[in-house]
Amino acid sequence: MTPDDIERSATPAERRLAGLALNPAAPDDVLLRLLAGESAAVRMVLCRDRVLPEAVVDAVVAHPDAYTRSFLARSPYAEPEQRARLVDDPDWFVRAHLADEPLRAKDGDPVRPLPDRTIVRIIETYEDDLIGIGLLRQMSPGFRRGTATHPVAKVRQKWGGVHWDVLAPWARAALLADPDPGVREAAARSHRLHERLRDPDAVREDLPDGPCNARWRLLMYGALAPDVVAAALDTDDAWSMAGNTSTPAETVALLAGHADPRVRRRVAERADLAPALRHALAVDPDPGVRLALSVHPALTEAERAAIDYEVPEDEDDRHPPFAHADPDPARLRRDARSGHPCLRRRAAREPGLPADLVAELADDPDLGVRVLLCRNHPAAPAALLLRTFLEYTGPHRWYLTRRPGFPRAGLARFADVEEPAVRRLALLDPRLVPETADRLTRDPDPLVRADAARHPRLPQARLTALLDDAELAPRAAANPALPLATMNALLA
Repeated sequence: MTPDDIERSATPAERRLAGLALNPAAPDDVLLRLLAGESAAVRMVLCRDRVLPEAVVDAVVAHPDAYTRSFLARSPYAEPEQRARLVDDPDWFVRAHLADEPLRAKDGDPVRPLPDRTIVRIIETYEDDLIGIGLLRQMSPGFRRGTATHPVAKVRQKWGGVHWDVLAPWARAALLADPDPGVREAAARSHRLHERLRDPDAVREDLPDGPCNARWRLLMYGALAPDVVAAALDTDDAWSMAGNTSTPAETVALLAGHADPRVRRRVAERADLAPALRHALAVDPDPGVRLALSVHPALTEAERAAIDYEVPEDEDDRHPPFAHADPDPARLRRDARSGHPCLRRRAAREPGLPADLVAELADDPDLGVRVLLCRNHPAAPAALLLRTFLEYTGPHRWYLTRRPGFPRAGLARFADVEEPAVRRLALLDPRLVPETADRLTRDPDPLVRADAARHPRLPQARLTALLDDAELAPRAAANPALPLATMNALLA
């Protein structure tokens, strides 16, 4: 049974108990009684959808039901150290969920990496089919950078040569001469695959006939023979080939005039783009091509400003071309002070942005810059967070309210605003007038009603009445003002 099946099959009583499972004021003994109950729906919500005290985590880790333990393994709210306690779980199902990345919180919380020792344990002991991209996303940046020289041979064997093409020559040489035969074999295999990518005849031989990931990878990264290039020019393969660094200059020039604007955009993102092609693409009829070209690293600020580009409002959720994992401080400062919004947005993504640049970007005229600064910088100012929330309507809007500096006091003034998402802000105010909380439980917007039912200043009479409300009973059961006697009555 999947989590969706569990939620759909929950009875009204189970939904009330599931709400109680989310109550931040519920004491450990109440949570432990919920965990010991027979309802899979309640256990799922308890273990997956909230922060748990250590005593309850102890009980979850020892729970006899593998599904229950797997809910904790995929919880985005559990501390990485808590999830790591399941690393040696006897059931493959639980281990598979731990090795995969946790579920994403609905409002955009990033995945927090597992402890390095847990990653090593997974690599050393798990079956190969349980380990994939989900584990990579749970590695800390330092661990990812150090896999080629990690002291554990299995780490070097499995992950050291994964990105062979970007490894430093000394790191490749060390892996090829590693004292462990398994590491040497894996490195030699990576080396052979890399060498075949550099051999046009080998690429032609390996190129699958039909569309597939293997074909696209070879066309994007392999050395391409003239006949392969010619065959791909007027097909859907042109896009893959347009970014390939081995594509001949004369072919790149042809692709810069391709009928498909997606291909021209791909050409515009090439770091080695010739000046004549940059000039041509700067006046391309497609706005997406002009935008892609406008952030090219070879352009001066004056050349960028001369391009007629338009930055879409949703650009804050796209990674622009030429992003770097470890930005150079000088480049970061140039980007932050660029006249181009996309480059300033790239700078705003960096959590380590210096304080003076944070202050400058906090007043940036581009909303996308401010949104990204709020989402990524731990010291985003409170006034900026609130202003950005009021102006931004994108998918990660509510996530801004969970940032460390988001203000709470005084939000009650939004209780009568026409826009429902802004009215919800009033329910974050800990000093909201009880009568207002009561009124908002009858609001026309379901999210406002749900938040009002959970507000701790909701009058007790209304809170008690909502426990029998078909829609809001689970939210009322999650209200931290719910008396302990009522919690016990619900359990009974």
